[in-house]
Amino acid sequence: MSDYVIMSDTGCDIEFDMLREWGVGFRGLSFHFEGDIEHPEGEMPKSEFYARMRAGEVSKTSAVNSQSFKELFEEALKDGHDILYIGFSSGISATSSSAEMAANELREEYPDRKIVTIDTLCASAGEGLILHYAVEKKNEGADIEENAEYVRSLIPNLAHWFTVEDLVYLKRGGRVSAAAAFAGGVLGIKPVLHVDDEGRLVNMMKVRGRDQSLKTIAKKYIETAQDPKGIYYISHGDCLDDAKKLESMIEAEGGGKCALFTGIGTIIGSHAGPGTIALFFLASGR
Repeated sequence: MSDYVIMSDTGCDIEFDMLREWGVGFRGLSFHFEGDIEHPEGEMPKSEFYARMRAGEVSKTSAVNSQSFKELFEEALKDGHDILYIGFSSGISATSSSAEMAANELREEYPDRKIVTIDTLCASAGEGLILHYAVEKKNEGADIEENAEYVRSLIPNLAHWFTVEDLVYLKRGGRVSAAAAFAGGVLGIKPVLHVDDEGRLVNMMKVRGRDQSLKTIAKKYIETAQDPKGIYYISHGDCLDDAKKLESMIEAEGGGKCALFTGIGTIIGSHAGPGTIALFFLASGR
């Protein structure tokens, strides 16, 4: 049985040091503010990035290209490793498609090696939580095919629930109308969204006020989690206090503590904006 490595991308919003600790290779998406140079994910501190967004600057993002993935994959293949790539939702980014393009080229050049690419249909720490489970499975001794099957079995049940502080960022991405964004700002209406079975952001409901949006997400966790005392991740757009408030709400309803708080990076943050709070866990369904 050949050894294999797990690879991914920075759409997972897991800190780079942790990815390295897990033994996960990765490539970064990139972003730029209007009139500024292109920045790879991780180059700009999150605090600076969100300060610029709060000041009104607009950030645009770019997927990882296939050549970048080809270079990453080929390093492992030359060392005799197979590759299990676990990637960013195709409903949001072309990154997973780029990985598959690179894999197709390399399968011809390295016919004795296995390259398995999986579009998780997940984003941010939802993709990160899938990676967590895949790394655990590998460490338990699962081979590449067993692990790939396991990862695919998790995807339909990886729930993403999130809310945003300001609807203007979702408006820019076409997720809400200009009228809804204006009304939300005036009336304090907050959307509660999730990522659907096709990996796309979907507006599920509207509630009034920040606390109510967090309570709604906590309730969804208690109602649908496979194990309310089990593992869940919370990611946040430069608002750790609110992330911890959500954890407290979950605990108050009988749930466990958060396994990992992650800062939403510059890629997801470009679309969701500062003040975003997101919850990820295995549920009865997405």
